[in-house]
Amino acid sequence: MSLINEQQVILGLTADDRHAATRALAETLVASGRCTDLDQFVADVRKREETMATGLPGGIAIPHARSAAITEPTLAFGRPAEGIDWAAKDGPATVIFLIAAPEGASEAHMQVLPKLAKALMKKEFKAALAEATSEDEVVAIVEAEVGEAPVATPAPTPTPAPAAAAAATEPAEAPAASSGLTLVGVTSCPTGIAHTYMAAEALERAAKEAGHTMVVETQGSAGATPLSAAQIAEADAVIFAHDVEVRNADRFAGKPIIDVGVKKAISDGPLLISQAVDKAAEWKADPSKAAAAPAATGSLATKVDEKAGIGTRIRQWLMTGVSYMIPFVAAGGILIALSFLVANQVIEENAQQEIVSYYVGFVDPAVSSAADYTPDPYNLAASFDATSMVYWAALMFVIGGAAFGFLVPILSGFIAFAIADRPGLVPGIVGGFIANTMGAGFLGGIVTGVLGGFAAKWISSWKVHKGVRGVMPVVVTPLLSLLITAGLFITLLGKPIVAAATGLTEWLNGIPPEQALILGAILGAMMGFDLGGPVNKVAYFFATAGLASAGAVSGSTELKVMAAVMAAGMVAPLAMALATVVRPKLFSEPERENGKAAWLLGASFISEGAIPFAAADPWRVILSSVIGSSVTGALALAWGTESPAPHGGVWVAALITHWWLWIAAIVIGVVVMTSIVLILKSRDPKLATVDAAATV
Repeated sequence: MSLINEQQVILGLTADDRHAATRALAETLVASGRCTDLDQFVADVRKREETMATGLPGGIAIPHARSAAITEPTLAFGRPAEGIDWAAKDGPATVIFLIAAPEGASEAHMQVLPKLAKALMKKEFKAALAEATSEDEVVAIVEAEVGEAPVATPAPTPTPAPAAAAAATEPAEAPAASSGLTLVGVTSCPTGIAHTYMAAEALERAAKEAGHTMVVETQGSAGATPLSAAQIAEADAVIFAHDVEVRNADRFAGKPIIDVGVKKAISDGPLLISQAVDKAAEWKADPSKAAAAPAATGSLATKVDEKAGIGTRIRQWLMTGVSYMIPFVAAGGILIALSFLVANQVIEENAQQEIVSYYVGFVDPAVSSAADYTPDPYNLAASFDATSMVYWAALMFVIGGAAFGFLVPILSGFIAFAIADRPGLVPGIVGGFIANTMGAGFLGGIVTGVLGGFAAKWISSWKVHKGVRGVMPVVVTPLLSLLITAGLFITLLGKPIVAAATGLTEWLNGIPPEQALILGAILGAMMGFDLGGPVNKVAYFFATAGLASAGAVSGSTELKVMAAVMAAGMVAPLAMALATVVRPKLFSEPERENGKAAWLLGASFISEGAIPFAAADPWRVILSSVIGSSVTGALALAWGTESPAPHGGVWVAALITHWWLWIAAIVIGVVVMTSIVLILKSRDPKLATVDAAATV
C-alpha cells in the first residue's frame, strides 16, 4: 500500500485554525482505513504540537505524531488557498503534510517518512506541490520523491530557502566559507519523524553550498547509522541540532560544537554552518581550547574504528581500557603518595612509631614491618583517632589501596567493552579480578579483557528464538561469556601469565643504571615522536600498566618509568613555547599565539600542545622532539625519580620522589630541543631572511 492516495489529498483546504485543519486531514486517514480512532490520533497530534509547533519557514507545516490509532506509516496533504497560521515566524502555511506513524512501526516501515521530510527542504519539490492541479498529480509528485521511482520534479541548482538565506547573508560571504572543512552533525527531535530529517537535509545542503563536506547522523524513527570514529576524528567541527539528548555524545569530546534546537537547523542552516566554520578556525588558532574543553555528556563510549586494520584496532582496544583505568590510578596513586608524605613527617616527629603504624592504623607489636601486614579498613575504623596524623596517613593509604585494587579489573573490563560493547563488561571485569587475585597483573588483565570481549561478542551474535532474545543480554551472554573467560584463565592460561608477569616485574626492578638510561631514552623518544599519536600512546600504556602492577610501592622501577614517561611527554610543548619567545621571528603569528598556550599545555603533560608546530614543520619539530624527549626520559629514569601519579605534570610534582631532579631532567630536555629546533629553522633560507631582517 502506498504512503498516500488521492483520498488523502485536500486541495483548497478550509479551516479556522491549525487544529481544525489537522482534524480535517485526519478524517481522510479514517476514510481510507489507516486511522482507527480519530479522536485519539488528533489528541496525539495536539500533544505533539504543544511540545513544539510544527510550522516551518517557507510556508510549510508538518503536524505529526506516533499513535496507537494508526495502522501503518501514512500521510495526508492539504493546500489551503489563504494559508493557515501554524506559528511559523515567516507567515502562514500553504503546504501542509499530516504525517502519521504507528507506535510500534519497524525501521523498514518508517524509511519513507525521512525521505518526505528531506524532500520538503527542496525548493523544487515545494514548487511542484504548489502548482499541482489535481489530487492524483499530488500523489504522483510525492511517490516520485519518496518511493522507488526517480524524482519527477526538475532539479535546478540548489539555492537556500529565502528565510535561511536572509538570516545568513553576511556569514555566507565570509572568506571561511571557501575553506572546504569537514563537518559532522547529529539531529534529533521528540518523535523522530520529521524535524530530525529536515534538519539533517538543511545542514547538509547548507554545507555543500558553502563549499564544505558534511555528514549528519539522524537519531530518528528510521534508526540511525552512527558516525564512524574516523568521521568524527576527521571533523573540524560538530553541529548538534536536537530537542532530545544526543545519544553517545562522548564520542565528540574535544571537538568544537555548535549546540542548538532542531528547528534552528531547519530555518538557519547556513548560519549554523558559518558559526561552525568560525569556531573551528578559533580552536585551530588556540589549541588550548580543545585541551580545556569539557567532555560531552553521554553514555560509555569507545573510539574503536571497526573499519581499521587489526593492528590499529588492537591498540584502540588496549587504549580504551587504559583511558577508563587512569582515573583509578590517579586517585589511588595520589592518595598513597600523600599517605607516605604525611607518615614520613609523623615518623620524624615521633621516632617511637614504626612506619608500620600508618599501614595498620595502630601499633601492633606482633608486626615487625609494613611488608608483613595488609591494611585493614576494619582495624582502622575501630581505632581511628582524628587528632593523630598517623591515622590520617593510614586512612589515605587504605582508600588509595582500595582504588588500586580496581586497576586490573577496570583495564580488563573496558578492553572487553571496546570489543563487544556492554556485553563485554561482566566477563572482562570479573575476569580481570580473577587475574589480579592470581597475581597475573596487567598482563592477565589484557588477556581476560580480550578473551571476555570476544566471548561476549560471539555469544551476542547467536541467532536465537525470539522468546530467548529478551534474556540474552541480561542472563545468557554474561553467564556463558564469564564461564568461558574465567574458566579458561583459571585452568589453562593463568599459570604461564603469572610467571610472565612475575618475570617482567623482576626484570624491571633488576635493570642496572646503565640499562635504565637506555630504557628511559627509548621511552622518551616514543613520547616525543608523534605527540599523542599511536607511538606516544604505546609508551604511555607501558608506563601506566606498570604503575598498576607496582601498586605505588616506593623504589620500584615501574614508578621510575612513569616519572620518565610523564617528564618526556612535557618536553615538546614547553620547548616550542620557549622557542617562540627566544626567536619569535622564526615563527608565524598563529604559531606565536600557539606558543603562549603551549606553556600551560606542556606544564600539564598535554603533549598535543606541540601538534600545531609539528603540522607546520614536521621534520624539524619531530626530530628535535625525539632527541629532547629521549634526553629527558633517560635522565629522569637514571636519576631515580618516581611518580605514583599517571598524569598532572608539574601540578603533581610534590608527589614525585626527587622532584628537583625530575624538574631538572625536563629543563635539560627542553633546552636541548629548543636549541636543535632553532638551529634547524635558522638554516631555512626563508626563515633566516625574515629573522635577519627583523633584527636589523
